Amino acid sequence: MKFRMYHSIKHIASYPGSFLRWVILGSAVGLFTGSASAIFLISLDTVTNWRYDHPWLLWFLPLGGALVSYVYLKWGKQSIQGNNLILEQIQGGNEQVPLRMAPLVLFGTLVTHLFGGSAGREGTAVQMGGSLAEWFGKQIRLNAMDRRVLLMCGISGGFGSVFGTPLAGTMFGLEVAVLGLLSYRALIPCFAASFVGDLVTTQLWKVQHHIYEIGTVPEFSGAILMKVVIASILFGLVSLLFSELTHLLKRWFTRIFVSPVIKSAVGGLIIIGLVYVTGTRDYLGLGLPLIADSFDAGVSPFTFLGKLLFTSVTLGAGFQGGEVTPLFAIGASFGYTLAGWLHLYGPFLAALGFIAVFCGAANTPIACFIMGIELFGGEGALYMFIACLVSYIFSGHSGIYTSQQIGTSKSSLLDISPDTRIGSRREGGKRRSKG
Repeated sequence: MKFRMYHSIKHIASYPGSFLRWVILGSAVGLFTGSASAIFLISLDTVTNWRYDHPWLLWFLPLGGALVSYVYLKWGKQSIQGNNLILEQIQGGNEQVPLRMAPLVLFGTLVTHLFGGSAGREGTAVQMGGSLAEWFGKQIRLNAMDRRVLLMCGISGGFGSVFGTPLAGTMFGLEVAVLGLLSYRALIPCFAASFVGDLVTTQLWKVQHHIYEIGTVPEFSGAILMKVVIASILFGLVSLLFSELTHLLKRWFTRIFVSPVIKSAVGGLIIIGLVYVTGTRDYLGLGLPLIADSFDAGVSPFTFLGKLLFTSVTLGAGFQGGEVTPLFAIGASFGYTLAGWLHLYGPFLAALGFIAVFCGAANTPIACFIMGIELFGGEGALYMFIACLVSYIFSGHSGIYTSQQIGTSKSSLLDISPDTRIGSRREGGKRRSKG
């Protein structure tokens, strides 16, 4: 009896020490990632303003893409795998996330945006966060399992600080590596990293994040619910279209152009051609003006397709940058378009599209739902939750991260091995035999 009591007391006494240890480690990662995100965001604003002030910079996009691809080819090594390398190491891979990934992706993304490539910023923040977390874990001699937790902290800290959404950042780090499963072992350090990262970015570095108003949220009714479900199904299908088109273009570019340098140069030329075919530069860069117009002045019906095409070509050709902010623009503009057809308030459906299209492409429904509350308030929480769940299901076993493992199948009719990655899954999965 005394023996069991002694061990019970010993176990209980170990909890505060473990809690404090992971809070400190997560906070340290948050300090690194928050500062890195702030430097990145400030630099990104600078190069974007340069591009606005000097439209002729677009003509250097092929040269910029070729330069970045050459730098990665010469010095990048495994850094070229980007976000997928980090996800694979969280899943138990044997490689390492090199520290060089942080400056390389920062340089590559800034070049992409300076010359007009259509890309985002989440990939950059996540890669910087992951590489800095890995470096920190080595410096303090953590074992392999604890370094995987720190990698998740790097993802959370980078995501939460670059978007100003610390709670969504926490859940994103927990959700993104394995589809359908959460690792609660990393909950405390991921929250610490995301919370501190956001504080460092906004309070220490004084970086301001964009704010969008959702406006009037309709009262709940069966008719409104049905319209939201219909819109959410379409959001999921747009997520699927974006992911599959981007991966298809990556394969095509790689198959046609053996040299990554030539591949990116040709991609830059295609973007320039698309600018003159469409007659607008609205689809270049992050797409923040498109998001703002979706919540205010409005956008044309096929704006979402333009942004989707420009971003898929940019990333397919090997330019550096993330997918998330363009997905926000695609989702918000598509939501605004659907609002007219479904007779719903434009900014309301734009907000649902903003989170739901990203949700379907990243397979992170909880993180996207929480992001919706952090960005737009809790009044429309029910609709946001429905939109994320439906989009998550209808985007299928696809996504922007090819190394994401399928932990649980989205359909009971599909039997998919738990260690299957999205990029290597068999077409349609393996159907269960019945009877």
